[in-house]
Amino acid sequence: MRTQYPATTESDFMITTPTPAVGAHVPRALTGIRVLDLTQWEAGSTTATSLAFLGADVLKIERPKGGDPARIASVDNPTADSLYFLVLNTNKKGVTLDLSKEEGKALLRRLIKESDVLLENFAPGTIQRLGFDYKTVSELNPRIVYGSIQGFSDQSPYRDFRCFDAVAQSMGGAVAITGTSDGPPLKPGPTFADTGTGMYLASGVIAALFQRHTTGRGQHVKVAMQEATITFSRMSLARQQVTGRAAERVGNASPSSSSAPSSLYPCEGGGPNDYCFIYTARDDFTGNQQWNALLKVIGREDLVNDPRYNTPSARFERKEEVDEIITPWMSTQEKRRAMELLNAAGVPAGAVLDSADLINDPSLRATGILTEVDHPVRGKVVLPGWPVKMSDSPTPALRCPPLLGEHTDEILAGVIGLSASELGDYHQRGII
Repeated sequence: MRTQYPATTESDFMITTPTPAVGAHVPRALTGIRVLDLTQWEAGSTTATSLAFLGADVLKIERPKGGDPARIASVDNPTADSLYFLVLNTNKKGVTLDLSKEEGKALLRRLIKESDVLLENFAPGTIQRLGFDYKTVSELNPRIVYGSIQGFSDQSPYRDFRCFDAVAQSMGGAVAITGTSDGPPLKPGPTFADTGTGMYLASGVIAALFQRHTTGRGQHVKVAMQEATITFSRMSLARQQVTGRAAERVGNASPSSSSAPSSLYPCEGGGPNDYCFIYTARDDFTGNQQWNALLKVIGREDLVNDPRYNTPSARFERKEEVDEIITPWMSTQEKRRAMELLNAAGVPAGAVLDSADLINDPSLRATGILTEVDHPVRGKVVLPGWPVKMSDSPTPALRCPPLLGEHTDEILAGVIGLSASELGDYHQRGII
């Protein structure tokens, strides 16, 4: 029988923080920084959204017809912006400019002069053909920080190749070490080559803004997706140097140490995600505390001090036997209950939570990492928030991604001073 838990609400998890008065302006870390977001798809959008959550005024620049191609990647509602686009572009303002026309380029040049950051992740050669490479942009505004995401470094023989998350994961070493020892390589589910590269670029942009205080100059910040992925897979490089051969796929085992247990165990319910992960560290110096605590929780105290399992190395050599010891108890436990009992005893364990578990978790709604908002076309949607909490820079309320060009008139009038008649003319001729 599945274990029943008391019903919980968001209030059970609420963290009490001071609430600013309605209409009060609360400065945040990047308040006053204007970002021109020329990116598309995931990696660059991640950078821009990160800066937006930190308080920057992010203007998403798109083509008047179609916009970011991610908008039309919808399978459930072809008349609305895709959810793929929505989860990537919160807290921005939307501006349309036709950069294939000289007048559109002229408007972007005027915005560049009034901005602090420009972000781009176009295919190789595109930004140069548009006439907005770093050299050109820095001549217009020497203080601008120019952020670029590319698939491969300038020194790479693959620098002219197009790159997406799966390509970067393959060529950055992540795919080779994912999977079981007797199976093919597998692409990890999370798109960390995209999102991770975007976060690296965000950190570089922020560092460049800080350095600008002392130099008075902006600079070009570049991150290559292959190189970012290599850093996420760095443990395989350590393993390579220990064994002298390519790091092997180890399934759910630790890629950097010889530990057991380190595996997923099926739990009560039998569903596709009814599993719990147990990982005991190499506790050579703690007298096998985690292992002995685990044995007590699962009712196998008879194996405490058994020489077959009394050191991490011994357990690793008999890891299949270790799994056989643990599996019978785990199969009788609901995954969250197993996790709670093990952690209460000091044993690291985590239930496998799928998207349905997460999207309905009241604690995640309470912290704001998942927020339900009203989209003007789609209605209520749940979007991811910002995980970084800062004592003097409050996380803003999550705003829906902009409709295509939603803030064009507001920005062009407010930032570069276009009149109503000029705006009307540009609209009529399809420039904006």
